[in-house]
Amino acid sequence: MKLVSWNVNGIRAAMNKEFAESFANMNCDVLCLQETKAQDEQVQVALAEIDGYQIFTNSAVKKGYSGTSIITRVAPLSVTLDMGIEEHDQEGRVLCAEFSDFYLVTVYTPNSGSELKRLAYRQQWDADFLSYLQALESQKPVVVCGDLNVAHKAIDLARPKANYNKSAGFTQQEIDGLDNLVKAGFIDSFRHVYPEQQKFSWWSYRAGAREKNVGWRIDYFLTSSSLANKIQDAEIYNDVFGSDHCPVVLHLAD
Repeated sequence: MKLVSWNVNGIRAAMNKEFAESFANMNCDVLCLQETKAQDEQVQVALAEIDGYQIFTNSAVKKGYSGTSIITRVAPLSVTLDMGIEEHDQEGRVLCAEFSDFYLVTVYTPNSGSELKRLAYRQQWDADFLSYLQALESQKPVVVCGDLNVAHKAIDLARPKANYNKSAGFTQQEIDGLDNLVKAGFIDSFRHVYPEQQKFSWWSYRAGAREKNVGWRIDYFLTSSSLANKIQDAEIYNDVFGSDHCPVVLHLAD
């Protein structure tokens, strides 16, 4: 299976930026979206011309905010929304599709915000999300993808020293949250395949960051360790535009 994850920063805006063409060119089995910024019915309308795929959505209570979607040509056995924790389940951030061999979870992890005002909430989210994944994993292996809003190591951003413990996405608390996923047995597929390669998936719109490649790798595919031998390749499509993020890819053997 070819799985793709992409924070589109607004699906309706993305549709006006060659999203349909990019999607067709990727020729994937499943595309997971984050930050759709639309209600369920608006996502369905925006993607109405996508043929041969089923579309599942989870939108936030607040209109035009957050939201996730799974677009799949492989029919899932079941689809579930959210983590079952009311505090976390208001923003459409988690969507899970069950396939025969694994659960696929797409997630838009909360940003710690300007001046790190939401960092304490983010730490609680990370702990609860790990517990949620482990509960799924007790039934079958898990693939989790999405915008995790954290650069894991110094290699995962262009300017680590300038951002460490100063910027949302590269505080030690957030790094610890991803460390805990890894300690629990989840594999960063890109780093598994390319341990030394520096490549980014998000760039600020400011100061020509993308043109200068001053970016961060904050979009991931993580897999249960039991799927390690099925990871065939992992890619980051830097040449696909239409958002401040670019798509990330996992090739998984049957």
